[in-house]
Amino acid sequence: MSGDQVTIKDIARKLSIAASTVSRALKDHPAISPATKKAVIELANELNYQPNALAFGLRKRRTNTIGVIVPEIVHNFFSSVISGTEDLAYARSFNVIVCQSNEEFNREVLNTRTLMQSRVDGLLVSVTKETADFDHFRQVQQKGIPVVFYDRIGKDIAASSVEVDDYDGAFNAVLHLIQQGCRTIVHLAAPEHLSISRERIRGYREALRVSGITQKDNLLIPADNYESGYREVKRLIEKKVEFDAVFGVNDMTAIGAMKALKEAGMKIPEDVALIGFSDYPAITELLDPPLSSVFQPGYDMGLQAVEILLDMIENPNLQIVKKVLPTRLVIRASSMRNTK
Repeated sequence: MSGDQVTIKDIARKLSIAASTVSRALKDHPAISPATKKAVIELANELNYQPNALAFGLRKRRTNTIGVIVPEIVHNFFSSVISGTEDLAYARSFNVIVCQSNEEFNREVLNTRTLMQSRVDGLLVSVTKETADFDHFRQVQQKGIPVVFYDRIGKDIAASSVEVDDYDGAFNAVLHLIQQGCRTIVHLAAPEHLSISRERIRGYREALRVSGITQKDNLLIPADNYESGYREVKRLIEKKVEFDAVFGVNDMTAIGAMKALKEAGMKIPEDVALIGFSDYPAITELLDPPLSSVFQPGYDMGLQAVEILLDMIENPNLQIVKKVLPTRLVIRASSMRNTK
C-alpha cells in the first residue's frame, strides 16, 4: 500500500468481499458469520489497519481538526504557542492534534504523514534544527491542505507565517550589553539555516557595527542548548579567550553559559554580563542573578498563527500572510554592570 494508510477497501479487495461486509465485521455485526469476522480481523491486524475516527467528517470534506508540529514541547516558548493555538482553535470549534518532532527531521516527516492520515484540515509547523528539505510540506499543500509556519519558517516554500522580530530583539540585546560597557561579546548561535538564527546573528553584528566594534569571528559560536552553552563557554575560559559578555540564542543556552562562568569563579555581571532570548519569568527571575532576556510573545504567536490557518481552511482563496511580532528587552541583574 506504498506506506499509505490501510483502508477498509484494501481489506475487502484482498478478501474478495464487499467493503460494507468488512465494515460490519469490524463492528462485530451479528449478520456477519464468525468465519468472515475472523478473516477480516486477522487481515486487519496483519496490515496494521487503523480505524479512522474522523472518517465521518469526510462526508462534509472537513474534520474540524488541525495538526500542530512542535520541535520541543518541554520548551516553555513552544508550550505558550500551543496554549494560544488551542484556546482559539477550541473557541472556533476545532480540535488540535499536537506532534513533537524532538528536533529530528525524519520524525518531522513522520509527524506530517501521521497528521495527514488523521485527515487534519490544516497544519501549523515550526521546523526542526535539521530541516533543510521542505518537500513533505509541499506535498501537503498539493493536496489542498494549508500549512502555516510559526517561529521557525520553512525556506523557499510559499506559505503563510508568523514569527517574531528576531533581528530587532538581538540588536537591542547586544546594544544593551554595549551600553553596559561590554566590548568583547560572545554570541552562542543556532544553526544558520534557521531563519531565527540568521536574523539574531544579523542583529548581533549590526549592533556591533553601529557601535564601532569589530566582530571577532571566534566569538560567534554554534551552541543552542544548555549542554552546548555550558561546553562552549567552559572551552573559552579554559583557552583563556577574553570576553566580557555572552548573548545566548535562547535562555537555556544562556543558563548553560551561566553554569560554566560560575564554576570558573567568574562574577555575573561584573566579569561577564549575560543575556538570553525567549524569557520565561518562572525560570529567568529565579536564577542567581536573575537573567536578562528578550521576551517573545509565544501565546500571541499561537493565536495569530491558528487564526490565519483557520481562515485559510474556511476560505482556500486567501492570499499568503506574513506576520512579524515585536519583541521586548527585559533587563535584570545578569546584564546590569552600570548601576549608577
